[in-house]
Amino acid sequence: MPSPYRAIFKAPGTTAFSVAGFFGRMPLSMMGIGIVTMISQVTGRYGLAGALSATLAASAAVLGPLVSRLVDRHGQRRVLRPVTLVSLVAAAGLLLCVQQKAPDWTLFAFTAVIGCVPSVGAMTRARWAEIYRGDERRLHTAYSWESIVDEVCFIFGPILSIGLSTTWFPEAGPLFAGVFLTIGVFWLTSQRATEPVPHPQQGAKTGSALRSPGLQVLALAFVATGAIFGSVDVVTVAFAEEQGHKAAASLVLAVYALGSGLAGAVFGLLHLKSDPSRRWLLGICAMAVSMIPLLLAGNLPLLAVALFVAGLSIAPTMVTTMALVEAHVPRTKLTEGMTWTGTGLAIGVALGSSAAGWVVDASGAEAGYVVPVVSGALAVAVGLLGHRRLRRPVPNREGQRERDDNSGVGQRQDGEQPVA
Repeated sequence: MPSPYRAIFKAPGTTAFSVAGFFGRMPLSMMGIGIVTMISQVTGRYGLAGALSATLAASAAVLGPLVSRLVDRHGQRRVLRPVTLVSLVAAAGLLLCVQQKAPDWTLFAFTAVIGCVPSVGAMTRARWAEIYRGDERRLHTAYSWESIVDEVCFIFGPILSIGLSTTWFPEAGPLFAGVFLTIGVFWLTSQRATEPVPHPQQGAKTGSALRSPGLQVLALAFVATGAIFGSVDVVTVAFAEEQGHKAAASLVLAVYALGSGLAGAVFGLLHLKSDPSRRWLLGICAMAVSMIPLLLAGNLPLLAVALFVAGLSIAPTMVTTMALVEAHVPRTKLTEGMTWTGTGLAIGVALGSSAAGWVVDASGAEAGYVVPVVSGALAVAVGLLGHRRLRRPVPNREGQRERDDNSGVGQRQDGEQPVA
């Protein structure tokens, strides 16, 4: 492991919560695509599969920030364990309904409740921010590491989910997603030493983190970005089936994540001093342009190459986004702020997967790649219109005052942090 990455793991407890976070994030890449594969296997209806995946993403978009706001106020352990149990019970209900061929409305009901699953990536990033607050270089490397972990999940998650559902039994992918969620959340929440200190009073006084104009731009742009991800997943599965190699969809999507992971690994080694808002806008534009070649890919090998190139812009953009969130959101709302970007992605995944499912059913898989192209164009439009808000963090925001006052603090000494 290169020295910048080794350095961030010198702090006690970082390795353990990072590994736990990896297991807890596997369902992020397994559950949605697992539902698509499961429903398409059992019913052959991609429209229903995309709608259920959209329901899951929309539910997570609504419930995720609420869960993270409770975490900021009451702590990770007290909140994450009960909501995870609720999500697991709902997932079990969904699988049972699919197996018993229950009416469609029951599938949507259970899928909606699954959405209360916690944003484990936001939880681990909040722990890094607590440990390395004021040390921007190590925090940049830590956020890059988290993006690498995200992409590793997206490399192996679809392979496991699609592979299990197509070679074992249709419900196997979502089932194993629930197993990983259980391991990750309960292991993570058992590690109290690195858990961020909750702020019940400050959280109640300051309201939602989404009041930040900069965070509003990031979340809205990520709606369009999420539509890219959601539509690419659904259309790629359908495209692979049209080519007669449905199981190969997991490998093609893994190549997409591999490109992002490699780019994130290199990005974490760099110490960039340029304006992060400009880097973010450049990343959004690169993601949009990289969708165009997908329209020209006539077979799976060419599609894999196009998706690998498209993936190179993802992780650097996500890392820069987390840095911008920290700059625009108060410390007492950091977990919620990070979750709002995930919420934007989830809403976009809901819209993108649903739209892609309709287009695939109506016009075929190749036509479905129009959806991520249009989504990329919308992301660029939002970035250009909102870029000015990202260039200037609010001067009197609580988080900026705290970071200025504690610029020399890199790590907790006694488990407590100063309160503004």
